[in-house]
Formats: sequence, C-alpha cells, structure tokens
Amino acid sequence: MKKTTSQADHQRIIVVLPHPDDESFVAAGTLAKYIHSGAQVTYACLTLGEMGRNMGIPPFANRVTLPHIRKDELINSCNAIGIQDLRMLGFHDKMVEFEDQQALDATIFALLQELKPSLVITFYPGLSVHPDHDATGEAVIRTIRRLPAAERPVVLCKAFSVGHEEQIGKADVTIDVTPFIKQKMDSIRAHRTQFQAPELVGNRELTEEEIRYRYGTEQFWTYRF
Repeated sequence: MKKTTSQADHQRIIVVLPHPDDESFVAAGTLAKYIHSGAQVTYACLTLGEMGRNMGIPPFANRVTLPHIRKDELINSCNAIGIQDLRMLGFHDKMVEFEDQQALDATIFALLQELKPSLVITFYPGLSVHPDHDATGEAVIRTIRRLPAAERPVVLCKAFSVGHEEQIGKADVTIDVTPFIKQKMDSIRAHRTQFQAPELVGNRELTEEEIRYRYGTEQFWTYRF
C-alpha cells in the first residue's frame, strides 16, 4: 500500500547521492517540503560529476572547467531547494565503486554520528542503473546496518532500473510535491550543463500540466534491513 510521509515525521534528514543533479530528480520536491516544515537537511554529494559527458547546449564547458561549473550548479540547486548544509565529499566521479570501502563507509558513518538523522535518502543498491548510484546506496546501507536496530534511521531509496518493481514491488512512499514544483524545477534548471530544456522536452517548454504530471510526485522504497 502506498502512503504519504507526513512533513512532521522527520526533522533531521541526510541525503547521500553521488552526483550534482541527482538531488534534483530524486528528491528536490520532497526536500523542499520537509524544509518548509522546519526540517534540517544535509546533502552529502560524493562527487562533482567531473566525468560527465554533457557540456551544455550549445557547449559552454570543457573537461577542465566542468568540475568548477558543476560545483556552482550544485550550490545553485541547493539554494533553489532551500538546503543550507551542503557537504561536497571529494570522491571521484564514475569511480565510487572502486573507492576504499573503509574510507567511504567511515565518511558516511561520521555524518550519521554527527547529525543523528531520523531519515536518510539514497539510491536503492543494485536497482539504480549507474554504478556510482548503486555503489553509493550499497555504502549507505552497509554503514547503517552497523548501527543497532533501534538507532537506525528510516532509509528511503530511489530505484529506477528496468524491472525493478518485479524485484521489490511498487514504491511504498509516494509524496505529492506539486506545492513545491517551482523549487523542483528551479533545482533541475540550475544544472545547466546537464538538463537544458531542449534535452528535456524536445525544443519546447513543458506546459504547467505536463510539469505536474511528470514531476508532481516523488516515489521511494523504504529499505527493509
């Protein structure tokens, strides 16, 4: 059964995702909604997406400038959402699966110990398409599993690989973010190198109805330890 998470459920939230722009599509509306209700949100972004292939349309970035531009885009996206605590963790884009597991886990564990969140948002391990996505989710789950069961935060995961519902069923958390659609779209558009309107909608602007249909809900799977 799907359920809607109450805004008041969580006041301290950590989001752990690997790339600038992941936050935009995965949880921008949900985070804006929680922040509006007074929650404190920390976004731990593992990399700067420095190996990304998109350089803007027409291109305005190159391999040298891309990390600096994507850093600025990430800051702008967080500002659009309302996130005040952004942690850029400095791991290597497209290499998260090859990072030293102890170092990666220790970084996540330190955040958990510092902030003591009641909610963590990340990718669903093995069901999130990109190796960095899966490796990030695996590290988060691996680290939280170390905690005593009574101390574990709720973990909401994003899954979108082909056939994922056949493995884990339908999302059990669906959040209506239509009141915060502006924040979500401003977050998406902040990542100018990655998500420009021609790429998203084929050389035309989406109508308000299309935006609400495409981006008006965000779905998650509660990880069962």
